[in-house]
Amino acid sequence: MFLTNQFKIARLPSISHLLNQQPVRLSTFLFSPRLTKKFKALGVVGWGVRQTTEHARQFALKNNLPFVALEDGFLRSFRSGQSVPPLSIVVDESGVYYDCHRSSDLESLINSDVDVLHGDAYCSADVLRARAFLVSNHLSKYNHAPDFDVSVFDKPDWHGRKRVLVIDQTAGDMSIVYGGADDARFAAMLQSARADFPDALIVVKTHPEVSGGAKRGYLADVVQDECTCVLRDSVNPIQLLQSVDVVYVVTSTMGFEALLVGKPVVTFGVPWYAGWGCTDDRATLYQDFSNPKLTSDNPSVQRMQALLPAPTDWRTRRTRTRTVDELFAAAYFRYARYLNPVTHERGTIFDVMDGLVVQRNMARRFSGRMIAIGFRTWRRYNLRPMLSAFPDKVLFVKSAEHAQKLNPTSSDCLVHWGKKVPQGLTELACTSGARLLCMEDGFARSVGLGSDLIRPHSLVLDERGIYFDPTSPSDLEHILNHAVFDESDIRRAQAVRAFIVEHNISKYNIDVLQTPDWVAQSQGKVVVFVPGQVEDDASIQFGCTTVKTNLDLLKSARAAHPDGFIVYKPHPDVMAKNRVGALALDSARQFADVIEVHTSVVSCIHACGVVHTMTSLTGFDALLRGKKVVVYGRPFYAGWGLTEDKGEAFAEGRRERALSLDELVAGALLHYPLYYDWDLKCHTTCEATLHHLLKRRSDLMSRGGLDKLRVGFVRRQLRKGVILAKAFWSEWRRQ
Repeated sequence: MFLTNQFKIARLPSISHLLNQQPVRLSTFLFSPRLTKKFKALGVVGWGVRQTTEHARQFALKNNLPFVALEDGFLRSFRSGQSVPPLSIVVDESGVYYDCHRSSDLESLINSDVDVLHGDAYCSADVLRARAFLVSNHLSKYNHAPDFDVSVFDKPDWHGRKRVLVIDQTAGDMSIVYGGADDARFAAMLQSARADFPDALIVVKTHPEVSGGAKRGYLADVVQDECTCVLRDSVNPIQLLQSVDVVYVVTSTMGFEALLVGKPVVTFGVPWYAGWGCTDDRATLYQDFSNPKLTSDNPSVQRMQALLPAPTDWRTRRTRTRTVDELFAAAYFRYARYLNPVTHERGTIFDVMDGLVVQRNMARRFSGRMIAIGFRTWRRYNLRPMLSAFPDKVLFVKSAEHAQKLNPTSSDCLVHWGKKVPQGLTELACTSGARLLCMEDGFARSVGLGSDLIRPHSLVLDERGIYFDPTSPSDLEHILNHAVFDESDIRRAQAVRAFIVEHNISKYNIDVLQTPDWVAQSQGKVVVFVPGQVEDDASIQFGCTTVKTNLDLLKSARAAHPDGFIVYKPHPDVMAKNRVGALALDSARQFADVIEVHTSVVSCIHACGVVHTMTSLTGFDALLRGKKVVVYGRPFYAGWGLTEDKGEAFAEGRRERALSLDELVAGALLHYPLYYDWDLKCHTTCEATLHHLLKRRSDLMSRGGLDKLRVGFVRRQLRKGVILAKAFWSEWRRQ
């Protein structure tokens, strides 16, 4: 057990897995020796060498406890900001990697005789593979910056010249304060770059927060001229580094990323990667480490220094020569710790890099503004984070007229809910060139009903139509008709299907999981499961012709199986009195042997031999579990050779090929929906969402909370009231 006085640390998602212990947050005044015994404290954790750790460090010293410093990892997240949890952190018991005045766990590791290219869970081939993956996918600490356009160098005065990149940093950056540098080092760096390469193009990269006015930099006053290019906007760091010939830094981590892409690096401070033979090190400050002068006169910083070990000369500590691969292995494999975005447990660098690629692909898929039209307040509250990787690009308006005032362009998207397009929106999309997207819930939605305002974990955004409307093509149909599913897709689809079947995952995941009581009654008969639907559902309106009601469906099932054992289960939204479609029990009993209102849909599927449905997603769930499925409408999973189709035939060209079940799963679950992780606040994969739904359902079941989601009309209305109150409060704060 670790103690901390920082709320940020105690609330980090899955911090217990990263620390192998659960931190206990205590207010500063509650720190006392008695608590170390009560919680059997192993140490005190804090964030780096920030001033907020002062009291925690004092407590650790007085009680002879180790202080453990945490910092963001080198592959942190997609976006920056404290509201976005890190996917990687470093845990240092002796210092912190950017403090050159004192040794750190990372420095000690690099300076040791340890073969860092080989570990218990990796080998040198893994190191090379990770480095290549990072560079080829242009991954960095933060990954939200747009691609770098190398054509900015295509000016007559700059053409054909060697490019020397000089990297600025924000004033007060901790890596500068503790990296043996000050303001003068940035001026010296720029001067040296110009002197070393008098005929080169000097490319000065300022920090984006400086150009935005949020922070102060050191080279912000540099003016662009015939020998100098100043880049002020945010760009992808790796792509920028790949476009230059030499890199000059003070302490920026971009210096090490430059080493990873094979560029010569000159340092003017003392970053963690300097002093090992990979860089040209020109740090000249603090020659006398017996009496170091700090770059800050802030009393709080000086008090912090008194709590830290005495400084020593970094040149006497860093005595080994290491390769770039060894530095990479030490820092990224051994020093940093990673959170698996799928399981939320301790993971690897490959887990995090895969997760960052997923987020970047989502950001590129919808890179412009997401202008949502006609959404109710509670939907705005639930959907805002999901619509874009960039929260400031999500805009909600009442009508197409209001959307037009935002002057949408071809990079923007106009989003509406359901099949019905708001008046004037189609015309606006045509004139502006913006993409028109239809939104609906995904197939693995949540633990709880959408009609109870439970926020979703998956959505679909369809540009061609929508999956439940067979009268026109959809993106899903296009994927299933034309996508080339490779071996990776098939393996993932098989794993996803196995996980869904093993853990009884469905769209809403609220029903009781148990063997139905009627199994004994059905002995010797074919069990026919008939899932009820919401009769005003759009999938029935657009996808059914002759069989369009639950009663008609039951009649058809009985006609097909006159001696069968028919089980009818009303739709959960209908049972919750949220939607239309109630079927009188007396009418249902004329054709059904059992009306099931307690046992889950998945349990019914397991116990049946065949499923008869109009367009219900239950038919897809049954296919996943190897059951025969008879459909009377035209759902997205029909027409591919996997179902017995009783409804109207699809028009020519709408179903161009037969699919295997794994191919259907790959298209419908892996490639069509988007998934969102509400804990990590980022877009994620189908696999991650399935894990989260399972964990959420298991947690509720262990507390007896799952029944509260299913039953109790008044309780559900109160819960909806709370969600509405939060939604209105959130919208009011945004005004």
